[in-house]
Order: sequence, then structure tokens, then C-alpha cells
Amino acid sequence: MYAMKNKMQIKDIDVGYKKLNDKDYICLTDMARFKNETHTGGVINNWLITRYTIEFMGIWETVNNPSFNVSEFQHIRNESGSQSYFISTSQWIEKTNAIGIISQVGRYGGTYAHKDIAFEFATWLSPEFKYWIISEFQRLKEQEQKLLEWSAKRELAKINYHLQTDAIKENLIVPTLTEKQRSFVYADEADLLNVALFGKTAADWRKENPSAKGNIRDFASIHHLLVLSNMESLNSVLINKKISQSERLLELNEVARNQLKVLAGIENKPLLTADNKAEQTHE
Repeated sequence: MYAMKNKMQIKDIDVGYKKLNDKDYICLTDMARFKNETHTGGVINNWLITRYTIEFMGIWETVNNPSFNVSEFQHIRNESGSQSYFISTSQWIEKTNAIGIISQVGRYGGTYAHKDIAFEFATWLSPEFKYWIISEFQRLKEQEQKLLEWSAKRELAKINYHLQTDAIKENLIVPTLTEKQRSFVYADEADLLNVALFGKTAADWRKENPSAKGNIRDFASIHHLLVLSNMESLNSVLINKKISQSERLLELNEVARNQLKVLAGIENKPLLTADNKAEQTHE
């Protein structure tokens, strides 16, 4: 089953794109509407028969496709450019075993090309169209990456969460506590980690960032959340050992500082500075 396509709007034209074999493919059929609204197949074929296109496609396939039929490609290249020469996308795919261009039928069908090839097609259509499609595609991919990073950070923060809550339940929650009092205990331990890692409680952070949507952990770097996950595991061990909260705070803070220093050294760049935190807050 083929993946459902996403859409981006370029010059009032909806252009689909999708992941195929973990690679980005863009719909040439949609792009061709920029030149001719109704005869998109003819637009694509007119582009494909040019010798420059054939040369570029051959290079791309040779680099990226170990099953590419090089001998058939050489024959097509020799024929390209002549007035009588013609080859359709389906013929190109069938003869050369190409993977850079695919044809699909059905609701989400059309002629799709790997983004490298699609951008070359955009050049042939119009330099202006190429500029806008590259700009919009990059913007969408950056947005997609931010969503992936956000999901990864949230999942990472949950890894050792249950270890800590189980330790709290076994060691710090007494039967006589009410439900409200129990929630205070869990929140107090969460803020213990916030103070050890960020130097402030969740409430302090909200006061400093009243317009921010989310909490202190939503604006943390991936390194901070990695350390937080490690701290949750360590805190559960310390709780089980009956270590007091004040002692745990000192040990957790030392662990946080040491681990952040190591991670900062790996990438040789700052982690969660006051400047980039404020920048994230106002996004």
C-alpha cells in the first residue's frame, strides 16, 4: 500500500509529497500544472526527452540505484535529443529499472520523483517555481523535524518516570495521606529534579515565562531531557535507600552538572542558555 501524500502550496498549486522507502518524493503531476493545467503528462514527457534530463537521471540512478540498467540507459542517451526520439516515464522506468521516478494509480496516484529529480524538473518549469518549491519544502521539513524532536523529547522524559513513581509510592506515600496530599508528594519530587537540573521549580519557571505554552520540560534541550531521564532512575534508587530529600538534591545536582558537561563536550556547543530558552519561549 502506498503512503498517503502530504501537500504544500506553491503559487496557488497544491503539490503532493510523500515518503517512499524512507525517501522524499514529490508529485511531478501536480508540479506540471504550473505549465499546463490539463496536459500534465505531456509536460512531464517533454521534460523527460531532453538530453540534459536523461543525462541527469542517468547520473542520479547510477549513484543511488545498484539495479539500474546502465546498458539500456546508454542506448536511451544516444537516442535522446533527436527530433523523432520519445520516451514516457513508464518506458523509462521499465527499460532502465529506475527508482528515481515512479508512477502510481489510485486516489493518491500520479508521477512522483525523488526530491533531487523533482527540483530539476522545477528548474525546467520555471526558476521562480523552483525557488518557491525548495523554500516551502525546506520549511515543511524543518517543521516536521521539530515535531519529531518534540515527540522524542517527551518519550525520553517518560523512560524512567515509572521507576521514580514506584519508588515514591513504596517509600514516601503513607496510607494515611489523602489523594490530594499524595499528589503533593509526587509534585514535590518532580520539582526536586527540576531544581537539581534547571535550578528552579516549575512554578518559578512559569512566573518567568507567563506567555509560554507548556512547562519547563517542554522547552528543555534533548540533552537536558536525557539527563532528566537518568536522574529519575537515580532518584528512585536513592529513595529506596532512604536518603533524605536534601541529600538527594545535592547528589542529583552534581550528577546533572557532570552529565551536562560531558554532553556539551560531545557536541561542543551550549545546551539550554538563557538566550535560546527565551527564543524558544517566544516561538
